[in-house]
Amino acid sequence: MNITLISFVVLYLLGTLALGVWAGTRIKNTTDFAVAGRSLPLIMVVTTTFATWFGAETVMGIPAKFVQGGLNSLIEDPFGAGTCLILVGLFFATKLYKLNLLTIGDFYRQRFGKGIEVFCSVAIILSYLGWVAAQITALGLVFSVLTNGAMSETAGMIVGTLAVLIYVVVGGFLAVAWTDFIQMIVLVLGLAVIAIFSADLAGGAGNVMAMVNDRNLWNFLPDAKFTDIAMFIGAGVTMMFGSIPQQDVFQRVMSAKDAPTARLGAVIGGSSYILFAAVPMFIVACAVIVLGEQGMEMAKSDYQRLLPTFVLTKMPLVMQILFFGALLSAIKSTSSATLLAPSTSFVENILKNLRPEMGDKQQLLAMRTTIVIFAALVLSYAIAMKGTSIYDLVSSAYQVTLVGAFVPLVTGLYWKRATTQGAILSLGAGIATWIVFFPQVSSLGELFPGQLAGLLAAFAGMVIGSLAPQVLRNRSDAKHHVKGLA
Repeated sequence: MNITLISFVVLYLLGTLALGVWAGTRIKNTTDFAVAGRSLPLIMVVTTTFATWFGAETVMGIPAKFVQGGLNSLIEDPFGAGTCLILVGLFFATKLYKLNLLTIGDFYRQRFGKGIEVFCSVAIILSYLGWVAAQITALGLVFSVLTNGAMSETAGMIVGTLAVLIYVVVGGFLAVAWTDFIQMIVLVLGLAVIAIFSADLAGGAGNVMAMVNDRNLWNFLPDAKFTDIAMFIGAGVTMMFGSIPQQDVFQRVMSAKDAPTARLGAVIGGSSYILFAAVPMFIVACAVIVLGEQGMEMAKSDYQRLLPTFVLTKMPLVMQILFFGALLSAIKSTSSATLLAPSTSFVENILKNLRPEMGDKQQLLAMRTTIVIFAALVLSYAIAMKGTSIYDLVSSAYQVTLVGAFVPLVTGLYWKRATTQGAILSLGAGIATWIVFFPQVSSLGELFPGQLAGLLAAFAGMVIGSLAPQVLRNRSDAKHHVKGLA
């Protein structure tokens, strides 16, 4: 056990806690707590947007997928995830910012009514279980590796959850934004230095590129078969579209000081994420070369330990400090955002419908209480799901919002003829179709991705549900008109 390394990690955790407590002194109301008072400059919108996506799966999940299956296996994340933020900036940020809403659920209420608001908010909240659980799982793994097994993964999950929970509860989104800003500086600099050092250990970047070429890892497109193409598209749209109706993304848009900042921040954040996600992929490729067959075997069977093992066994103390600082920055930035977002949605879009008489101070207390309860639920879920891969926990989280919440959002913003009846049919058709493709229900999922089928059904439901009543009403009016003439 390296006491010096652990001491640096503890000091870093205490520093972020102190920053969160300081941010808490600036919280005056729910707007400050939920969207930082709509005051953040471009640089902080970029860093907090980038930080939300750059989590445990980016450092440990994506690189292992890359060395196993090449770029083709990464269509969902980082390509789909990064493109999501770019699409948010180009097509959603300005429209949503001008509405001056506190949560994404508020949009569903204004456009389609309280029923759709509650249903979509529940879907969004549930989607965070897998995402936050992935970060907590990674925190447990990190603390277990750091202490050489002296701290179990379960104990590490508990400690890591508390380390994030305190500054989120005290400082809200303002604390998240400031800690994201610091943590992204640590992450970018730390991983960049480690990438250079890793290339040197592997015999130079040329050796790494040669290995990537030899293993045909640059291959991106699927085989020209219907099922393969459909699966590729289904994986791509899962995070590309399914992440758009998410409260954490919405919070970043709303936290900007103005609409142009919201738009540009999301585009830059998404583009930066796609580009910088290549850095841990490069480091893992170096690890496979340096560790040889042991590294490749670990990438297949225990990939979540590959990078920590590589750093702890092959790098000096200063590099270990940089790596674990960067890794904890990635995990804590994502987990803090994803703890705050569903709790805000629950209070604003579900609890307020049950207790409409709540004042601002009561809402603020309710948000903080809900964060603690949600953290306990996610911690229990993460412990129960221990052994599930971080990448799978994350990628499965967005299917429910893809088939449920995405279509009402995009049509509500861009199609004037979209109606509440259309939204109801869209939700029902999308989720029902998605469930039919579950392996426990049928074998259809082996031929066509269930989330893509659900998305297509949701669009069809919106069109039919919105237009059919209007067509029937027009026909009825025409008949009455003819009778009147007669």
